[in-house]
Amino acid sequence: MQKGTLFIVSAPSGAGKSSLIKALLERFNADNRLKLSVSHTTRPMRPGEVDHVDYHFVSVDEFEKLIARNAFYEYAHVFGDKYYGTSRELVEQWMDQGHDVLLDIDWQGAQQIRKQTPSARSIFILPPSLTELRSRLVNRAQDSEEVINVRMQKAIAEISHYNEYDYVLVNDNFDETLLKLRSIIIECHCELNNQKDSLSDLIENLIKEGNQDLSKGAVNPRHLGLI
Repeated sequence: MQKGTLFIVSAPSGAGKSSLIKALLERFNADNRLKLSVSHTTRPMRPGEVDHVDYHFVSVDEFEKLIARNAFYEYAHVFGDKYYGTSRELVEQWMDQGHDVLLDIDWQGAQQIRKQTPSARSIFILPPSLTELRSRLVNRAQDSEEVINVRMQKAIAEISHYNEYDYVLVNDNFDETLLKLRSIIIECHCELNNQKDSLSDLIENLIKEGNQDLSKGAVNPRHLGLI
């Protein structure tokens, strides 16, 4: 079985990353090949969020015990007592089963992942402008003005790492950006390195059938440029 591909998706808060990933899974994942890794976090649960669906919500003590057990593929200490981390066991299990895995992580986590899995593909989502980014954060009505200001400062720092990624998408039109995100995943599926195992039997049969036709005289070798 061909091992799945790891896709890193990063963006400053408010750029639309989570909405794009959700739409990708809802609209273009009929075969269930794509899996979204649900991160662990110590931040408080927000209204409407569901434990083990949006995040695995754990205490700081639990998170630090998982760090000590090397249970995370990557993790980051963000604000105060806020940690975020990606389960190593689940990601590796899914990839071994042939699933592509999406990681919704920041640039720090992306750096950690690249060191461990150089074959991972990374995508950075940019907002069309900082004015639009602030507007989205305000309209989300989840944070105070003080927190929004901190997020804006953090966004500028995050954006400076865009050139570390394989692909960069500007989310100025949601539907167009979604199609571009889907196209990146399709492109990776079409690369030879990602098809070698699945193509081996087909190539072997094509060569065998071709040789049989040649031996029967059903195909003129001149037409194939063989002589």
